[in-house]
Amino acid sequence: MTDLSALIDTDRHRLTDAAWLAAKHDELDAQGVVQMRGLLQPDALADLQNESAMGLNQAYFKPQSHNIYLDKGDETLPDSHIRNRRVTSSKGCITDDQIATGSVLKQIYHHTDFISALCIILEENALFPYADSLSSVNIHYARRGEELNWHFDNSSFAVTLMIQPATSGGAFEYVRDVRDANKDEMGFIHAEAVVDGSQPANQLSLDAGDLLLFRGRNSLHRVTPVEDDSTRQLAVLAYNSQPGISLCETAQMTFYGRMSGQKATV
Repeated sequence: MTDLSALIDTDRHRLTDAAWLAAKHDELDAQGVVQMRGLLQPDALADLQNESAMGLNQAYFKPQSHNIYLDKGDETLPDSHIRNRRVTSSKGCITDDQIATGSVLKQIYHHTDFISALCIILEENALFPYADSLSSVNIHYARRGEELNWHFDNSSFAVTLMIQPATSGGAFEYVRDVRDANKDEMGFIHAEAVVDGSQPANQLSLDAGDLLLFRGRNSLHRVTPVEDDSTRQLAVLAYNSQPGISLCETAQMTFYGRMSGQKATV
């Protein structure tokens, strides 16, 4: 297994240091987000950017209409209600089976020290890859006018790595504690204010090589449209707290345009 210090700046990000990890855990608990700036070593970042750029022509792009809760909505409420209002996300991605086993992303994703660090920060007993061939490691692309619209995550945490930010637009915005999913409190009034723009959002500036840990289950968040001819490129490192879990086939078709085991046709 590759020495993690060849890929990650472990002098700055001490992923095997108990005190450092405890501080990051407390930061995530207090803020709902942890940003690890300059996670990657320069050579590793350059290799990843090269790989990502070459993968763009294989990406699956299809605008998706969804509500902010990423579910079917509530037919007892009008279409205009925030529970049912539709927004559009328009980004592309390549999937786990399109990313080489020896890539920087997969070396980090599967590294035991990286996984152990995430478990401590995220307060998880263990983390496992998806059982399907598509969902564990993805690279997302957004070109001019493309965006990831307002939504809540279904999972309790997200792990993302910025490969190449857009030079204009493509900002990550979020508002914490808009709902309480555990209590089934949907936060309609607060959520509508965010979507309508009357509630200001926090904004994070992500540079190439920055890792973001984010709790998005109760925090409404989005990525704003890219405003120029650059392409925003972001890796999503997806884990589960239990083994053997696959993304459902409906979600696979929605996000990837194919199911696990089917070859990409792009």
